[in-house]
Amino acid sequence: MINQLLNYIEKIQKVLDTIHFGLIAEIAINIIILASLFKAVDIFENKLKTKFTEKKSTQLVKFIPIFTRLLKFIIFFILLAALLQNHGYSVSSLIAGFGITGLAVGFAANATIANIFGTIAILSDKSFEVGDYVKLGGIEGTVEDINLRSTKLRTLDNALTIIPNSKVADGEIVNVSKAHKRRILEYFGVTYSTSDEKLKRAVEILEEVLNANSEIYSDFVVNLDTLADSSINIRMSAYVKTNNLVKFLKIKEMILLEIIKRFREEGIDFAFPSRTLYIEK
Repeated sequence: MINQLLNYIEKIQKVLDTIHFGLIAEIAINIIILASLFKAVDIFENKLKTKFTEKKSTQLVKFIPIFTRLLKFIIFFILLAALLQNHGYSVSSLIAGFGITGLAVGFAANATIANIFGTIAILSDKSFEVGDYVKLGGIEGTVEDINLRSTKLRTLDNALTIIPNSKVADGEIVNVSKAHKRRILEYFGVTYSTSDEKLKRAVEILEEVLNANSEIYSDFVVNLDTLADSSINIRMSAYVKTNNLVKFLKIKEMILLEIIKRFREEGIDFAFPSRTLYIEK
């Protein structure tokens, strides 16, 4: 009976000898460190989300989880590499393998990476947001979506245009929605037969029409501009108190209609391309 008990104790001792308590303790410590660092990353992520939400950078918020996951992967890789290195495993070959794989992936996903950095540039510069009316190169329209790869524009003819963010970031961006006002710049050509009094009256009519419209800023400029081939041109430059395209066009239409009406009432003739032919007898 005693011999059997001693045999059992000997077997248990052999099993205990095969268990590496130091390794288990080291793994447990690394797990605790990993969990603590992951928790810190989560807290950092929540603070970033709150900060960007307060600054109304809602588009940037949805990309934060992507970067925090990448950060967690880097932390995990570093701890794993340190653990393997401590127990005699070669980490250099593992790192080299990751380097070669990363290089291959980098070449294969070159356009994707360029688009991601383009997205970061657009969002960090706050170039535009969803709902803004923008001009991107030769394309203009309303921004419907900004994702990691592209920007989607709804053009004036209601077509959906998808532009890679690398091209957007490298090109010229005109955010029309960020303008506080829009400019009306028009030239009114009257005939050379228009009298001096009617020329002065034409300038006065333009000023009166602009002054009467509450949607026009008071810093407008009206002046006699050029003596063209077949007309005397009057220049009108004024700013409308809106950045909305539809409203701007309606206000411009009202002003032009009123100017045409007033010119006709005053007998001021608009010029058109013409030539005078003199025949000698």
